[in-house]
Amino acid sequence: MPIIEPQVPDGAHGPTARTLESFRRLSGGDTIFPQILAHVPAYTEAIWGAMAEALFEGGVDHRLKELIRIQLATTANDPYFSTMRSTEAVQAGLTEEDIAASLGDFQSSPRFTEAEKWALRYAYLMYRQPDQVDADFYSEGKRHYSEAQIMEMGGLIAIHYGLAVFMSTLNVG
Repeated sequence: MPIIEPQVPDGAHGPTARTLESFRRLSGGDTIFPQILAHVPAYTEAIWGAMAEALFEGGVDHRLKELIRIQLATTANDPYFSTMRSTEAVQAGLTEEDIAASLGDFQSSPRFTEAEKWALRYAYLMYRQPDQVDADFYSEGKRHYSEAQIMEMGGLIAIHYGLAVFMSTLNVG
């Protein structure tokens, strides 16, 4: 049982139908996360809105962003978000083999392009060795991605890792 009880959507309280439907794009049906956030209704919309925007919108391939999201949740030891798979990413060809490779020695994996390896390394280093995310690192990234895409990935990393750490403390999953 979660440490903080999910709020039951009842029309007046809890997450909006739009938020629940948006979250289902990631979860495939589970809605515990937005229901927990619903203790502070404005947060539910704002936090999931930012998470969804970072994951589903923008100029970076959604499949790659889903690999990054899962890597971050795994790093945070979060059994809730680390086991979720975006339906859209799976439909776009994401496999469990891709996920396993992204969690292992992705740098030598033939599954990923050099650009994808840089993006996975970005997520990996941000919370393990942030001192290595320096001007030279970003210069390398600019060979593969626009500055807007790098900002998009940075936002995804910051938002999703922090909330995966939060969920890992709530005994969910």
